[in-house]
Amino acid sequence: MTLVAGIDSSTQSCKVVIRDLATGSLVRSGRAAHPEGTEVDPGTWWNALLAAIEAGGGLDDVAAVSIAGQQHGMVVLDNAGCVIRPALLWNDARSAQAALDLIAEVGGQEYAHRTGSVPVASFTATKLRWLRDEEPQNAARVAAVALPHDWLTWRLRGYGPAGKSPLGPMLDELTTDRSEASGTAYWSPATGDYDLELFHRALGQAAILPRVLGPAEAAGTTAALPHLPAGIVVGPGAGDNAGAALGLGTGAGDVVVSIGTSGTVFAVTTLPAMDPTGAVAGFADASGLFLPLVATLNAARVLGSIAGLLAVDHDGFARLALEANPGSAGVVLVPYFEGERTPNLPNATASFHGLTIASSTRANIARAAIEGMLCGLAAGLDAVRSVGVSERRILLIGGAAQNVAVTTIAAQVFDAQVVVPAPGEYVADGAATQAAWALTGERPLWRLQIVAEPAPDHRPVIREQYERYAPFLPGSA
Repeated sequence: MTLVAGIDSSTQSCKVVIRDLATGSLVRSGRAAHPEGTEVDPGTWWNALLAAIEAGGGLDDVAAVSIAGQQHGMVVLDNAGCVIRPALLWNDARSAQAALDLIAEVGGQEYAHRTGSVPVASFTATKLRWLRDEEPQNAARVAAVALPHDWLTWRLRGYGPAGKSPLGPMLDELTTDRSEASGTAYWSPATGDYDLELFHRALGQAAILPRVLGPAEAAGTTAALPHLPAGIVVGPGAGDNAGAALGLGTGAGDVVVSIGTSGTVFAVTTLPAMDPTGAVAGFADASGLFLPLVATLNAARVLGSIAGLLAVDHDGFARLALEANPGSAGVVLVPYFEGERTPNLPNATASFHGLTIASSTRANIARAAIEGMLCGLAAGLDAVRSVGVSERRILLIGGAAQNVAVTTIAAQVFDAQVVVPAPGEYVADGAATQAAWALTGERPLWRLQIVAEPAPDHRPVIREQYERYAPFLPGSA
């Protein structure tokens, strides 16, 4: 039996899955936690990766491995290969003004034309501009810029800080893939090239950027490290959403709605998307195609917050929500607890509307939380439709997709067929797919198991209520 490993270095944790190359069957897995916060020392990711590999039984019998990870995060390195400052993660919104400054200088339409996307606070370019403006001494030390998965792949191959890694700080050995490069706002999915003028505009100077690998191109092989033998083929890696698309085996007509720490709506397309409004990010995917994507900052944590407020667990929250009627008797939660990325309202806050003495019940509040979160994602579906995506079904994934209230209400909010794949680590599975592809030269097509298909039951009143109140949010003007 030939085994391949996929790694998902996400915001919250590092997951490792080890699968049979021939069938895709899961053989074993491991996990290790990441620290909380929007600013993290990348060294903690490396330690978690090694711990997750150990928890998964090691990689001694594995032929290939690939790492997918959280997109956009800024990892800046000096000439000695040392991390200059903690990485700013995708959900760190301090670079919101930097995004506005870049757009003012270049123009949103020009950015969309040159990179497929209009910068928001999540993107790497905006974080580099923030670094230039707020920490000029650190910016002056930058010799190379990587994303989280780029840096981990580099370390896996034995590179790193001088004196602390087998092969040392060979910065020109940094690699990335199309999906990750497309989330920087200085690489073009249409041309496949870095836009160095936009990069220089962000950081204010030149620096080494990772070489962009093709879907089946190996980054190299592993070095001998703790719990890690030398010589394992290392795949190109991917951003988390592109990894999930690959792990799900998405095809034409599949739109993925993922409800995790963030919410995303994306689809694989044959042509690049360019949305000058900035609502849709025109990313590349991990298979050589394209991945128009809408992201929201407020997803599963909205449900956790309201469940805590109501003092109920996961199942109790679902029961409460299903006690209320569609529309929650007029109660609406506009759920921008942490600002929002789509729409671009980094300073917005959440608010309840439509509360009366009669409607202020625990059930209505629980259901309004789910409806509000899903309405934000339904607006994302409308946005990807506007750039040419035509769906036949929606694949609902993420931790919240296992909540029966979420799946039931999703069938009422989305005006398309909703299906729920079996729970899985789809980002890590996508990385395992990449590992197999890099090893054999052929993309494996492992079977996707569907566990639920709620009956379509569209209720326009839910969307109408949400859309009535959303424009009144602080920061919407």
